[in-house]
Formats: sequence, structure tokens, C-alpha cells
Amino acid sequence: MTKKKNDSGPEAVPEVSKEPDQIAELTELLQRLQAEFENYKKRVEKDFERQRNYSNHELIRKLLPIFDSLEAALKHTENKEEFVNGIKMIHGELMKLLEKEGLRPIECLGKHFDPYCQEVLLQEPSDKEGIVLEELQKGYMLKDAVLRCAKVKIGKEREPSHANHKKDKSQDDPQAGKKL
Repeated sequence: MTKKKNDSGPEAVPEVSKEPDQIAELTELLQRLQAEFENYKKRVEKDFERQRNYSNHELIRKLLPIFDSLEAALKHTENKEEFVNGIKMIHGELMKLLEKEGLRPIECLGKHFDPYCQEVLLQEPSDKEGIVLEELQKGYMLKDAVLRCAKVKIGKEREPSHANHKKDKSQDDPQAGKKL
């Protein structure tokens, strides 16, 4: 409590401090803000969960006509040639749709091995060291990110044959080729 002079006289008159009222008011404000923030966090989490649950909604809707075509093709398996042609058409439709969504295959055959988008499964002796000789499974990029690495077979340096190795050794050491 602070004392204030009264204008009417020299006596000091006690003035009631507003500190307890301010503390109560600020505490109430803080509690309201905390509650609002908790509600905001719950709302954001709920929105995120809803977005995650329905994020593929549009893509799946676009896939349904291709799925319908596949079901129709499976009903007509009597004529092998028409069936194969139908499957090829469906494959083309699917690739066209996926390319519109940003999918593209990783081109790697005949190129230098790239560990960021390729995985080596096999190596084969070759004059083309570090070059992709065969693509065992296609890799794909989605926009600018690797969705799946290509699985490849690459060329590795040929090991020197034993006949050439012995010949080279005999040239270096004159005693190597002589019999006792």
C-alpha cells in the first residue's frame, strides 16, 4: 500500500493498490491464451490428420477409370492378342496419368552409375567400368525427388588373366621361366 497526501490536509491517506487486481487480470488473460493455444494445436492436429487421410483422394479418383479398364480386360481373356493389346493400352493410360502427377522414370541404361538414384545389384567384368549395363528394375522420380532407386547391373574393371600375369612375371624375372 502506498500513502498519498490528501489535498485537503497534511495527513497521509492510504491509497488502495491495484497490484492484486492486475495480477488476477493478467493471470486470467494468460489462462485464456493458454486455452486458446491448446485448442489451436488440437485443431491443427485434426486438420493435419484429415489432410493425411484424404491426401490421395484425387489421385485415386483419377485411377478409377484405369482400374475399370483393367477389370473389363480381365473379363475378355479368351482372345490372347486382344487381351495383350488391352493391357498395353491400360499400361499407357496409367503411365500418362502418373506422368501428369509428376512421375518420371530414371534413365540410366548406358550412363555412369549414380549412387543417388541407382542401386547396384550385380557387377559384370566389362570394358565399360562404372557404366550401367542392364536395368533390373526401373527407378522413378516424383517431381524432383527420388521415389525409388533403379536397380542396376554395372560394368567393373576386368581382372588380369593368369596367362597374361605369368607372362609379365617371366619378363621381369629372368630366372622365372628357366627349368632346373
